[in-house]
Amino acid sequence: MVLTEEALKAVDVDKIVAMHLEEGATYRVLVPADTDRNVLSSFLDHLSLFEMREALDSLRPVDGTEAHADAETALSTTLREFAAHDVAATGEITADDPMPTLVEEVARLGAREVVVVTEPHAVEDTFHTDWASKAREALGLPVLHMYAGDWRLG
Repeated sequence: MVLTEEALKAVDVDKIVAMHLEEGATYRVLVPADTDRNVLSSFLDHLSLFEMREALDSLRPVDGTEAHADAETALSTTLREFAAHDVAATGEITADDPMPTLVEEVARLGAREVVVVTEPHAVEDTFHTDWASKAREALGLPVLHMYAGDWRLG
């Protein structure tokens, strides 16, 4: 089970697939449509990474149609990346809060672990309100938190 906030890159899929080489695993990918973000938290996250333009952009209201289109693009790109690695993957777009869908899908599929891929989020990661922390709490399963596009773990 994979929960990601953006399209996975080849390096991300490499890391995920490398964990299950001998198992012939299939993956279920969930991508939330970010329609209701916390403006203050998002602003501080970008400032902590010295992303000034993104910090200012995060103060604009979210367009629900645009958020859903971004999620669709992220999902299709991610599924293509898994296919490029000759790995079976399916996916869906979730509501802004992906936890209810994640809990349902883990139960339905009998998933043994969850991989959460995000950008660094200074506020959420520090106070354990990030998706990985919420998933650990809700599921009681191993949850690996990876930062998108690099080898650091969250």
